[in-house]
Amino acid sequence: MKKRVNKKDRFVVVMAGGRGERFWPVSREKTPKQLISLLGKQSFLQDAVGRVASLVPPENIFVITNRLQVDEVRKQLPKVPDQNVVAEPIGRDTCAAVTLGAALVGARSKDGVMAVLPADHVISEPQTFRQVLSDAFDWAKHGGDIVTIGIQPTEPATGFGYIECGPQLSPPENAGEMSTTFFQGKKFVEKPNYETAVKYLKSGAYRWNAGMFIWSFSTIFQGLQRHQPEMARACERWMKKVDGSQLDRTLAREYPKIQKISIDYALLEKVDRFVVADGSFNWDDLGAWPALAHHLTPDADGNYVMGDVVEIDSQRNIIVDARKNHRAPIAMVGLSDSIIVQTDDATLVASQQEAQKIKELVAKLGADKKYKRLV
Repeated sequence: MKKRVNKKDRFVVVMAGGRGERFWPVSREKTPKQLISLLGKQSFLQDAVGRVASLVPPENIFVITNRLQVDEVRKQLPKVPDQNVVAEPIGRDTCAAVTLGAALVGARSKDGVMAVLPADHVISEPQTFRQVLSDAFDWAKHGGDIVTIGIQPTEPATGFGYIECGPQLSPPENAGEMSTTFFQGKKFVEKPNYETAVKYLKSGAYRWNAGMFIWSFSTIFQGLQRHQPEMARACERWMKKVDGSQLDRTLAREYPKIQKISIDYALLEKVDRFVVADGSFNWDDLGAWPALAHHLTPDADGNYVMGDVVEIDSQRNIIVDARKNHRAPIAMVGLSDSIIVQTDDATLVASQQEAQKIKELVAKLGADKKYKRLV
């Protein structure tokens, strides 16, 4: 008989500290991408937490954010206890955040199994996602493996990292049959060029790396002990301080000294074995404004419009009116393949081909006293 992980031993750690500069001017430092609503009434963070609500009790959901965003996160997630929303005093990349998440889980349950999930992804098939995540919880518990959810690629995308998969695996003993297919993980691959991405897609052996990981507390702690001993010692110290003000003071003192490194480089690329759960659901990390085209219906000229727009001879544009009061339409003539975003205090006009440079634009605005308020 299949032994499911008890709900009380399931934990979710949501990473919600990103700045989201590529969605400026709608996203700002205090309200980055994960805290805004673009494709519905709820923010991406609210969607991320809502997707796991039936699998994990709210007291077992932790959100790791930063000091600028902590108040808004707590406001948006009233069912998550305030003490479960933890602010990093300074960004130190994902290994530090994962270590902090492990400390929060370990303080509650040494038998806990935790999922580390991004706060700002779009998943349009939540039921399928929940089935994959539930099976991954069970595998991590009974198999003792690091599990990552790999997304089945639908195009030769060059903006994602990839995971090379080996042979299909049978479920661990006591786990029983699973609806999800699992593979032996071979290696994590950096973002490829287009020709390489085409080969990956044709081979059928690669999955997109969505940055979703599931492991037991003992597995992640042992991994840190072996490959990142300083992080493991920090995890032990932080577990003893999981009491609001004590933890805040400890993190303020220790976090700036922590090595800045991603969990991929620090641990995942060094482990002897990891397992890939086949993510057969629609997924998008919505990395920049052009990605909205995957989720909106174009007009007759191929424009993707959110708001009141009047256009002549304009094709394949992305136009977003995010003003609180839509007082007048956005009017455009002869523009193609552009991005136009209007808020109450700023207007963005950019080429879609140069969308990644919006991050540079935000940095330039932040460096100027006259415009710093817009960042």
